[in-house]
Amino acid sequence: MSPFLLLFVGMAIVVLSILVLRWHPFVSLIVAALTVAALTPEELLVGAQLSGEAAEWYAENAQETRDENFARLAVASEILEAEQKAGMWFVSRVTGAFGKACGGIALIIAMAAIIGKCLLDSGGARRIVDALLRRLGLRGTPFAFALSSFTLGIPVFFDTVFYLLFPLGKALRRKTGKDYLLYILTIVAGATMAHSLVPPTPGPLTVAGFFGDKVSIGSMMLGGLIVGLFTVSAGIAYAYWANRRWEIPLRGEDAEAEVLEELETDKLPSLWFSLLPILLPVVLIAGQTINQALGGDSAVLKFLGDKNIALILSAGAAILLLITSPFRKTKQHIREAVQEALASGGVIILVTAAGSGFGAVLKDTGIAGEIGKLFDGGGTLVLIPVAYLVTALVRTAQGSATVAMITAGGIIAPLATGTDLGYSALYLALAIGCGSKPISWANDSGFWVIGRMSGMTPLETFKTVSVMMILMSLVGLAVVLLGATVFPLV
Repeated sequence: MSPFLLLFVGMAIVVLSILVLRWHPFVSLIVAALTVAALTPEELLVGAQLSGEAAEWYAENAQETRDENFARLAVASEILEAEQKAGMWFVSRVTGAFGKACGGIALIIAMAAIIGKCLLDSGGARRIVDALLRRLGLRGTPFAFALSSFTLGIPVFFDTVFYLLFPLGKALRRKTGKDYLLYILTIVAGATMAHSLVPPTPGPLTVAGFFGDKVSIGSMMLGGLIVGLFTVSAGIAYAYWANRRWEIPLRGEDAEAEVLEELETDKLPSLWFSLLPILLPVVLIAGQTINQALGGDSAVLKFLGDKNIALILSAGAAILLLITSPFRKTKQHIREAVQEALASGGVIILVTAAGSGFGAVLKDTGIAGEIGKLFDGGGTLVLIPVAYLVTALVRTAQGSATVAMITAGGIIAPLATGTDLGYSALYLALAIGCGSKPISWANDSGFWVIGRMSGMTPLETFKTVSVMMILMSLVGLAVVLLGATVFPLV
């Protein structure tokens, strides 16, 4: 069975089980991983583990003649190791990849979940939004919404940002009597790009992990922030254009909508304390990345800049924020908040690790090498749009941006191994992030969350929100291609 056929089988299982059978993504990804692992023949498993001289020797020598040629010990040990892995039971290969992924991302995602929950329950998230609205004024409200949603979208899960900010958009619409679509789109623009570009959100976190030492968490953070600046700016520009073109009314009374005046209270925590859990890991991890790039060898920075340590410290700051918040009720409330955060984070960990297992078995088919052969002689820069298109195809087919990024990462990341790209593999990771935006339509849960909360019809949601996401993703692709050309970082 060819790698492309195995890829098709795996993708068909994921898409059909999610869309038609309505399975949970975790179940879909695990079933797809087990199926592909069981169907992958031994020769593909061995070939996918080899590179260079060992791969050439393995391909050219028939099984019956290997014993007499095995004196070439330079390749013999590598081939023996590959054949040993190929002989593993297919279930063990899936569970091994699943466990490895959990080891790499479980602690980070759990800490991020705690940070997000504590920011919400303490009033810290509201303080950040309030501060931006006050400082930028009514005319700068769209920029405040975009910046707030992007900032909060780093540690807070995607849908939660909408639940937090949409009532504020409705309140401002009541106050101004206009610009409702502008408020909706700028909230979406910031949150959706942070969701796909900046760790510790699961998608970019896992994609960076697929590339190993070639893409650190710190470089993914910095790169995601830079590309996010351009993509969100494009989203804001489109929001202003769409707001002039279409008038979206505020439908229904929405009695439970929160009023803007509720933010004007002295009970909210201070701005610097509210920002600390968000900025602390970014500063520590990015600081270590920059220090390493400059040739520094500070033991303190190496310890504090470790992604796990940085997120643990940040979670500690977030819990302290909740403890000192006037909105805290009892010690039981704090325990329940942490418990709820870990419960929601656990689901994300399972989905992410299952996606990593699926990506690992796709890698074992040798699909990366087959895709690379299609572009031999075409230059390595073409791999960036390939990464973008593969991700966009998976996203459009099954709806989840995170699943699309994880799946595409498992296919594309091996192409960067042993290949002289001429630019940093970070650009491939960022292209995958940008490719996870198109196309948001009826199979995307976020599409319906945005539509229901805003009161827009499906057609209105598609021609405004979905089109904006396509535009932002294309701008991101252009920025990534330009960066790889002008600033290759190698």
